[in-house]
Amino acid sequence: MTSPFPSPHAVSALLAQCRRLFLRGLQVQASIGIHGFEREAPQRMRFDIDLYVPLHTSTPQRDAIEEVVDYDFVRQVVHRAVGQGHIGLQETLGDAILDALLAHPGVVAARVATSKPDVYPDCEAVGVETFRLRPDAAALLTEAQP
Repeated sequence: MTSPFPSPHAVSALLAQCRRLFLRGLQVQASIGIHGFEREAPQRMRFDIDLYVPLHTSTPQRDAIEEVVDYDFVRQVVHRAVGQGHIGLQETLGDAILDALLAHPGVVAARVATSKPDVYPDCEAVGVETFRLRPDAAALLTEAQP
């Protein structure tokens, strides 16, 4: 039986054809959590995001922002997702952010890590990290190849 998922080697080969854009330490107040104390007030969240964009479509020829994926897009996606109202789970929020990032035509893969640094006094943070490759990533990466 063949797996519907690409092998780790295939994923590495695909990502080797990409530029990685990242946003580190974006902090936002969010209404998130399943505990009563988390429902009482927004809490601080931290987001670390990587976007993988094909080199052949993200290498500027005119040094213009229109030629690349803009960091503002990533920030807007996070703020829009957090602004939708109370969210129970970080997994739900992270998946919504991934869906929006991967809907951008220039993004072939993304990694979203969310964390809540103020939930427990005895640990630095609690969080979740998810990586996803678009199903059509291989085709997008080979479109403009000779």
